[in-house]
Amino acid sequence: MSTPRPPLPPFTEETARQKVQLAEDAWNSRDPERVSLAYTPDTEWRNRAEFLHGREEVVAFLRRKWAKEHDYRLRKTLWAFTGNRIAVRFEYEWHDDAGQWWRAHGNENWEFDADGYMAKRYASINDQPIAETERKFRWERTA
Repeated sequence: MSTPRPPLPPFTEETARQKVQLAEDAWNSRDPERVSLAYTPDTEWRNRAEFLHGREEVVAFLRRKWAKEHDYRLRKTLWAFTGNRIAVRFEYEWHDDAGQWWRAHGNENWEFDADGYMAKRYASINDQPIAETERKFRWERTA
């Protein structure tokens, strides 16, 4: 039995917003191990065209992601919720090794187990190149 990870389903608007904020904070830490702890050990992901199974694959994916996405900054917004599911809209910005800035935007569909761990995460993401002057997210990195 795992230790509960509040807030727990079924979600209210308040607890769904809390879950979204916790996810945003974890992802902005850019710490793959920290992020992975929000997911079930056998979590299922679709991220663009990549399919992941389990926390170990999530950690490896996030390490690859943040090795190439420099100065990553993310915002998540609650879109909808019901029972043990939450849908979010998101935007994030980063630059590549050549200095090109990118904005990614899309949506995620999340499904949680009874203990509040995310069992499924399905992300649809689009990227667009932006000029550095078009950036919206400019806060300092937090650990």
